[in-house]
Amino acid sequence: MRSTLTWAQLRDLECAELEGAADGWGTSSNRADAARDRIEQQLLTGLRDTQEGEAAQAAVARLRQLGRNFQYVYTECGLLRTTLNSLAHEMKTQQRALKEALDDAAALKYTVHADGSVTYPSGGEGLVDGAPLRGGTAASSGLQGLVPPSGLVAPNPNVAKAQDIADRVTGAVRTAAEIDWRYAGILRRLKAEEGLKVPASTWKDAAGDAAEVRDAAGAYLRDAIPRDASPAARRDWWAGLTQEQREEYLAVYPDQIGNLDGIPALVRDAANRDNLSLLIGKLEGRDDDKSVTQLAGLREIERQLGAAAKPGEPPMFLLGISDEGNGRAIVSYGNPDTAKNVAAYVPGLNTSLDEDFAKNDLKRARDTAIATRDIDPSSAMVAWLGYDAPQLLDGGESLAVMGDGRAEEGGRSFSEFMGGLAATNHNDDPHMVAVGHSYGSRTVGAATQQDSGIPAVDDIVLVGSPGVGVDRAEDLQVGRDHVFVGAAENDWVTRAPSKLQGNMAAVAGPVGYIAGGLLDRGDDDLWFGKDPASEAFGARRFHADAGPSVITGGFDAHSLYFDRNGADSVSADSIALIAAGKADKVKVEEPR
Repeated sequence: MRSTLTWAQLRDLECAELEGAADGWGTSSNRADAARDRIEQQLLTGLRDTQEGEAAQAAVARLRQLGRNFQYVYTECGLLRTTLNSLAHEMKTQQRALKEALDDAAALKYTVHADGSVTYPSGGEGLVDGAPLRGGTAASSGLQGLVPPSGLVAPNPNVAKAQDIADRVTGAVRTAAEIDWRYAGILRRLKAEEGLKVPASTWKDAAGDAAEVRDAAGAYLRDAIPRDASPAARRDWWAGLTQEQREEYLAVYPDQIGNLDGIPALVRDAANRDNLSLLIGKLEGRDDDKSVTQLAGLREIERQLGAAAKPGEPPMFLLGISDEGNGRAIVSYGNPDTAKNVAAYVPGLNTSLDEDFAKNDLKRARDTAIATRDIDPSSAMVAWLGYDAPQLLDGGESLAVMGDGRAEEGGRSFSEFMGGLAATNHNDDPHMVAVGHSYGSRTVGAATQQDSGIPAVDDIVLVGSPGVGVDRAEDLQVGRDHVFVGAAENDWVTRAPSKLQGNMAAVAGPVGYIAGGLLDRGDDDLWFGKDPASEAFGARRFHADAGPSVITGGFDAHSLYFDRNGADSVSADSIALIAAGKADKVKVEEPR
């Protein structure tokens, strides 16, 4: 790379003009965002409410496409704004370094020439006659800090000072030239295809654009994101930003802001909806199994977000989305920041970001939210897939089912998520509930062992549990009367043998298995500790339909706890009552 940039040009560069251009692109981005909101919140809603038939359906499809086009304009213009602001930010840094060098030269009465060399006056004393030593000119080698000292000391003290100034001037100019070259390349690539349509291939390019701008804007924006702070500190950080700063973060880092616990739900939802489009563009066209599976799940979530809410259904908020690991997705039905009752459901075994999760696990949360809001309208229900649940039939992944590692890691993440909900909730003392299903109950159990328990959680619901990692309900740190358990008689997971039996069977076969069972005198040990439905555990057990037997129904009994359409919906009703803060109305039954 060769550059003709001079220190005078760097000194005189008007970074305010770059920032002014950035403001212009920001205005365009905001206008596109407002247009998209008008289409989605007004035009589409009005059209669905007043029109029917093929023509109306075609109009809805066209409006959706127009909304996605405006979303693309919003994203790209936002990237341009941040690129220009980041360029100005980095150039200002080099201008400051240059100014300091020039100020030092002026104070010493040195002359800085156009090529960056520095002329210094005579000084010091000759060793023979004591006369001042001649002045001269120092030029930078371009290797500032890399050339080791020769061991010789120049008798004129001005030499070293002039050399330092020359190196600093040249260093600032060369760094600025590299910055200019790097950002010029980014700006040249930030352009869309010709035409009025924004196809999937364009969103794929947008995902690449966003990644490139994120890399470039690290020092300008990314490094200030408080990733290691508490949820409350993150909330305060966001509240302290200017509107322009918030807009830039949402445009460039929707993945970071959307998945940051402590950021308000409305902001996370907006960020994650944008990131959803970028993720779909990123995975589009890939043919590996993971990408194909996750893309199907993402598309189904996108479909649901774009569909009109039916009467009585709560609004949908996307609180997290990512292709990390087996995928991440956090969806709330109802606004968790305004609701007095907030419950979060943690799925377990075999759950990943796929079409099944997007259809079935989200349906469980949605149905529970509807039932809960019938009891208390100020309620929200969250489906939280914020960790890698074990995959039973996925080769080596099967071993994860037997261990605590996924639960421990997921428990830390879930605890922080609930802390984020507590930090952003507008009510003085919200009622919060953690609901764990299957291996998700083990994850909830792990979360309770973080510090003083799961932040702000009042009640815990465990269904289809293979154990939670503790042997007593009071160890979950909400009080034994606030721990509720549902265990269907035909649910094979709630009958999983203890680790003791499993280990002894591995060593001594059937005899060892039987011996392990004899040591479990109460027949109440499961794989991850005491059976939560047992008398020894001490939780409050509510009724759950036995479900079909493993012989006739496979594993269906493990998945019916949230079913409101089955012959027996007592379990689903009990979960809704607990989530709504009406646990005193739950009918309990005898433990195992």
